[in-house]
Amino acid sequence: MKNLKLLGLVALLSAALPAAAAPAPQPAATTLTIHADRPGAVINKDVYGQFSEHLGSGIYGGIYVGKDSPIPNTDGFRNDVIAALKDLHVPVVRWPGGCFADEYHWRDGIGPQAQRPVRVNHNWGGVPETNAFGTHEYFEFLDLIGADAYVSLNVGSGSVQEAMDWIEYMTSDQDTTLARLRKANGRDKPWKLAMLGVGNETWGCGGSMTAAYYTDLFKQYATFVRTKPEARPQVIASGDHDTTTDFTESLMKNARGGLDAIDFHYYTILGPQWENKDTATGFGEAGWINMLANTLKMDGFIRQHIAIMDKYEALHRQGPGPHKKVGLYIDEWGSWYQPEPGSNPGFLVQQNTIRDAVLAAANFNIFHKYADRVRMTAIAQTVNVLQAMILTDGPKMLKTPTYWVYDMYQPFQEATSLPLDLKTGTYKYGKWSVPQVSASAARASDGSIVVGLANLDPHRPAQVSAVIAGAHEGQVKGRLLTGDTMDAHNTFENPDAVHPVAFDSARLSGNSLSVTLPPKSVVVLSLR
Repeated sequence: MKNLKLLGLVALLSAALPAAAAPAPQPAATTLTIHADRPGAVINKDVYGQFSEHLGSGIYGGIYVGKDSPIPNTDGFRNDVIAALKDLHVPVVRWPGGCFADEYHWRDGIGPQAQRPVRVNHNWGGVPETNAFGTHEYFEFLDLIGADAYVSLNVGSGSVQEAMDWIEYMTSDQDTTLARLRKANGRDKPWKLAMLGVGNETWGCGGSMTAAYYTDLFKQYATFVRTKPEARPQVIASGDHDTTTDFTESLMKNARGGLDAIDFHYYTILGPQWENKDTATGFGEAGWINMLANTLKMDGFIRQHIAIMDKYEALHRQGPGPHKKVGLYIDEWGSWYQPEPGSNPGFLVQQNTIRDAVLAAANFNIFHKYADRVRMTAIAQTVNVLQAMILTDGPKMLKTPTYWVYDMYQPFQEATSLPLDLKTGTYKYGKWSVPQVSASAARASDGSIVVGLANLDPHRPAQVSAVIAGAHEGQVKGRLLTGDTMDAHNTFENPDAVHPVAFDSARLSGNSLSVTLPPKSVVVLSLR
């Protein structure tokens, strides 16, 4: 009986004691060799491009509020949004769509705003489109943030003549009727048109076309891009999406003249059906790893299209002509979730978390690997739509975790890519598995070596041991982006909950670099 009482007392005391803390997860080992002695292609600044469509409050309310708005603005453009985008050094902005582009008639968006026709935006919410933001406003926006123009032509419901007229209106420096009209509307000199998209998603919302039909149509439009040689934009064909390759195959085989690039679209969703989308916040670990595993498919898609492009360029090449002449432009990409509860489902409003930041960094690291072909990308979209840089609510504005990844990766713009060998462990959950660490490296324009790293594991740190072949750097500085939870995000009440901080867990000695990456993190290092 005494022994029973003693056992009971021990049990009672044990229950009263605090539970022992679970041991911290041990860092997983990753090895990395950066070949500074084998420089590759330059990472075009346009890889960090943006996409702004007439969709929800992406333009109206997000970028443009009108001159009479109480929200501080310059000629109707939000001062806070302009300043934030200018800080990113946005290189190029694709406009006016997207699906919207193939219902957009450019003459609706010129002249006095009060006299512009009001249309219905059939693609996005069925709401009125005032056309208050048109060609002149677009180019003024670009001037304010220092970006180049990527204009998408209306092929789905437009005509070659309409496209020719718009190109002349934007680019002509001669005394023509359309140039006079531009001057009468307030712009004396022609604008610089860097890129011209011939249609959008012509396999779907842009006209439900076959690859063969669109290829012939592309050749027709490309023939009538009439500018002076020095003013000619890059001409970009509407290409494939997800697993399809029909358009790339047809265009590379049959549309050799006037083709500067083919676009490709891929949105990361839960899948496998398009309707199966996760919530932007409040998700579990299955949602975390599922999205990251699906976004890494981008690497295979790019390789598949490059193989087709290489094949036909080799067949068509005569003499020592340029290799990799046609670019592969990923001008719509990013995460796509269920719309925020209570929002118009056609406005594609979603929050943006540390999961999206890791997803963005992983895609950048893929794009850098194929810098010789992937010379432009545009995330969807800049403000208030899908994986946005910025969210606004009336006069309020916040920068999302994805914004901060763009900010951290700025040194990669116009840097020379450096090949690397990466050996990393596997992060697994349920039926899904992904490499724990994603990485890329480049020689920046200031001579430093910049390294981008992402730890896809939300629980375990990653111990990275790197060797820089062909270089001996003396200093390392870094920035870190992470969050307390998998869905850590910024709110209008707490807009700085997720933001970069100085990173001091990297050690450099000669050509050896040691880095400890926190879980669910993005780190960018500068080695000098």
